[in-house]
Amino acid sequence: MSFVRSDIENIALPDGLRLVQGEDGLALVGDEKRYGKPLSVDFVAGKAAHRRRFGGGRGQLVAKACGLAKGVSPSIVDATAGLGRDAFVLASLGAQVLLIERVAAIAALLEDGLKRASRHSDTADIAARMTLRHGDAAQSLAELVASAHFSPQVIHLDPMFPHREKSALVKKEMRLFRELAGDDDDAPRLLEAALDVATHRVVVKRPRKAPPITGPAPQHTLEGKTSRYDLYVHRSLVR
Repeated sequence: MSFVRSDIENIALPDGLRLVQGEDGLALVGDEKRYGKPLSVDFVAGKAAHRRRFGGGRGQLVAKACGLAKGVSPSIVDATAGLGRDAFVLASLGAQVLLIERVAAIAALLEDGLKRASRHSDTADIAARMTLRHGDAAQSLAELVASAHFSPQVIHLDPMFPHREKSALVKKEMRLFRELAGDDDDAPRLLEAALDVATHRVVVKRPRKAPPITGPAPQHTLEGKTSRYDLYVHRSLVR
């Protein structure tokens, strides 16, 4: 997929937000008091670089949940890619990852970040393991996976958790995401689609104390300090 400049200029955005191409890449810009600093995707430096070097490797919760173990590097679909942070971690650990993002502006930021990562020696190999598709996984997951000629052994989901009343506590970046995407009211349909498409397992990231997504009960859970992963297993990834 590729967003040419004319496409980027035609992406519909809420009032007060705009996509700006600068020297450091594409950024989503708005009122800093409301949305914080310009939002961009940087896989080369900053938090992504720190996590790549010091994040804990395959001992990280997301890696364990997705089945990355000694000698096992499954192909993973991140069907709610967001800013690609989890996908980049998984790709940095050796997995082939298909990123699916339904919000056009976020998909454009991801594409820009991947282009820059592919040109940098520290991240080029990782970016080569990452493929991006813009589309709604809840509506057309199978078609998006097929279009990328991808083997969906594991599907990772991180649906937007429903909005809480104390909106002042919501981080500015999350506020920006809600402005663009709203809550993921179709999370049960997304889980159903993922269970149909994944050959081995589906993993769902949830706030630690939140209920599972409505639908079949997960067979396993992995719990961290603030979040957990619900695991729906079809078959073992171990050969």
